[in-house]
Amino acid sequence: MSPDDSALKYRALLQISEALIAIRDRDELVRSLFDILHPLIAFDYLVIIRYDPKRRTLLLKAIAGLAEHDPTHPTESPLEGSPGEIVLETGRPLYVPNLAEETRFRQDLMEIYRKYDIQCGFWLALTGSHGVHGFLAFSSRTPNAYTPEDREFMQLIARQVAIANENAIAFEKINTLRRRIEDEKVYLEEEIRSEYRFDEIVGTSPALVGVLQQIKTAAPTDSSILIQGETGTGKELVARAIHRLSSRANATFVKLNCSAIPAALIESELMGHEKGAFTGAVSQRIGRLELADQGTLFLDEIGELPLEMQPKLLRVLQDGQFERLGGTRTIESNFRLVAATNRDLREMVGSQQFRADLFYRVNVFPITLPALRERREDIPTLVRYFVQEFSTRMGKNIEAIPAEIMEILVNYSWPGNIRELRNIIERSVILTSGRRLTIPKDDLQQSPTPVAPTVLRMDDAERRHILDALDASNWVVGGPSGAAAMLGLKRSTLQSRMLKLGIERRYVGTR
Repeated sequence: MSPDDSALKYRALLQISEALIAIRDRDELVRSLFDILHPLIAFDYLVIIRYDPKRRTLLLKAIAGLAEHDPTHPTESPLEGSPGEIVLETGRPLYVPNLAEETRFRQDLMEIYRKYDIQCGFWLALTGSHGVHGFLAFSSRTPNAYTPEDREFMQLIARQVAIANENAIAFEKINTLRRRIEDEKVYLEEEIRSEYRFDEIVGTSPALVGVLQQIKTAAPTDSSILIQGETGTGKELVARAIHRLSSRANATFVKLNCSAIPAALIESELMGHEKGAFTGAVSQRIGRLELADQGTLFLDEIGELPLEMQPKLLRVLQDGQFERLGGTRTIESNFRLVAATNRDLREMVGSQQFRADLFYRVNVFPITLPALRERREDIPTLVRYFVQEFSTRMGKNIEAIPAEIMEILVNYSWPGNIRELRNIIERSVILTSGRRLTIPKDDLQQSPTPVAPTVLRMDDAERRHILDALDASNWVVGGPSGAAAMLGLKRSTLQSRMLKLGIERRYVGTR
């Protein structure tokens, strides 16, 4: 190496060091490296590759010299059969002077090398504090393009790039966590604004105690749970209790109401999307599946999940992996599924409205919540709980609940269950001006109860029928408009039946 070459390379190392300090984006970094090094080393392409040791996969993170590459769509591939695998196994950089004679690499990689006329390559490990986290690759369209001095210089460069790449990984993690925290904050604010959450499960009835025992049994298992019950029975409250009692209690509880999201948007809500994935996708969005990583995903009204979305959810439940809409990178999420429905999923499976394989995956541990009318002994406790809560919130001093009001509340059928009770009590507290609770009784109108038909004896039925005809004819028995004609009887026959049944004529016409 001539003194001039040494000076140029020393100057290049200084420039690289300055670039590493200023640049956090890998694409910008690799372009700077390309511009700085290309006058010194005969290479055509420069590539930074991310290595995931857990999954043993390689992810193309940045490339310079290849105009066809789109950095917004990174390419993921297995470690096996790649130059990186040989670098890891040998613990040394890998130099292949003539790729046409190489037999150790996968066929799809060889096809890429042939496509871009890559004849020679040099691969180096990027090693940080936690081991190998990536690779730096130089390649050329000329066979045996790199001298030993070139390769030694490349190793110096790789050491600096390793530091920059590790910093980039750390920045990516920080930015991902920051975005996730921001998304969770927005998500939680939306949840707080959307509806009120109970803090405790209130009641001591045998039906409720049975449910609490099921929650206690199932919560630590990490198995999927299906909560069934009528609307307003507290399915989300039970789901949150399961989350609090599980090993995931310190992670996020993420909810998605499948009936509240349009079918066209539910995949984006669940899996997220990349910028430009569809019209209106102006930025990347993290989906609920990704937010729920290490936590609990609560799918409310899962019976309303569109049929076309059901196999996609099933695949995520099976392998814990998915891709954002418009993305190609596989994302992993380790979450616990809790689902809820007010519909009969077995019946929906029979009518082909719900996939049987998804039903069996969801219905590992079913919990059925009783309707409020099935636990009437809990109503007084719930009433006192809600009165205290709302009176405190509204600054009112309500000290008593009249016995007659409590009786009305206990005997009401509550078709809307606990949600309806809570709304009634809130409205009652608003309307109460003194210290004794008053309720809007018009809001507690019972639905008409079907009355069993009264069965009459034959004589009674006939007597009523004749009386109706007589009333309609103004008690005229004969003639064309008389009761006999209405009943399709002879006048003498009707008179005979009236005598037998004890019907006395109030007024008889001239006929």
